[in-house]
Amino acid sequence: MADNIGTPSKAVSGQPYVHSTSAVVIPPDTQQKPARDQLPYPKADSVLPDEAPISNNKPGSGRLAIIIDDMGSSMSEARSLAAIGVPLSFSVIPGLRKYREVAQFAESSGIEVMVHIPMQSKGWPERRLEANGLLLSMDDAELRERVAGFLREIPGAVGANNHMGSEFTEHADKMRSVLEVLKNRNLFFVDSVTSTQTIGLRVARELGMKSGRRHVFLDNEQELAYILGQLGQAVKLAKKNGFAIAICHPHPETIATLAAALPGLAGQGIALVSASQLVR
Repeated sequence: MADNIGTPSKAVSGQPYVHSTSAVVIPPDTQQKPARDQLPYPKADSVLPDEAPISNNKPGSGRLAIIIDDMGSSMSEARSLAAIGVPLSFSVIPGLRKYREVAQFAESSGIEVMVHIPMQSKGWPERRLEANGLLLSMDDAELRERVAGFLREIPGAVGANNHMGSEFTEHADKMRSVLEVLKNRNLFFVDSVTSTQTIGLRVARELGMKSGRRHVFLDNEQELAYILGQLGQAVKLAKKNGFAIAICHPHPETIATLAAALPGLAGQGIALVSASQLVR
């Protein structure tokens, strides 16, 4: 989750979304991109030279992983997303009202589960952080125990990414404490890139653990046209580089847009995959 979004979205009411049989065509080359200084958190819509996995994609095709952050508040959200019927990764915040049920539902539905680790932002304490979040004031032992506790709470998780963390992810010693726990349990790490100065991916690579980073945030603005435009950028990047990782949140507008657009991506040469397939 990005730092400027303080609380997980409200539950989606009613029945799960059912996507239309008519695919929504996303023309990535025609989407209007907001100016860099208008974005509330840093862009990462490029691929580093050393992060591209070996790819056998045909020209004009690519793989796209979509991580749904802030999961764990609502079973309705989880069911609505699962009903889309495409590969997704649920990143669950330990301690949210329905986090155990959501994680178990995802596992039973064949949806990849990640731990969304709360970390200190530059706006803390004015900007709210979960009570179990990781703070720079914590020593190595406390950080390791908290992370180990998250993994005990969500035992089926196969990876993790940071929730907020614009301050925490800039500190190599603190990130090393966190990532070593993940590595020792064979979990991968995706850097959500909530700071332009994050060293999360760098430390993960130094540790030799499977890792990757977010390239596009889909729902800075919770409006269909904007989300489609961001999804178009993710599609464009996946076609150009063979893969891309996008992050979004379980807002009603986001779920409705994904339900309408994702089933049609295969016809545009995009294979939706779980995040674990794009880390290296």
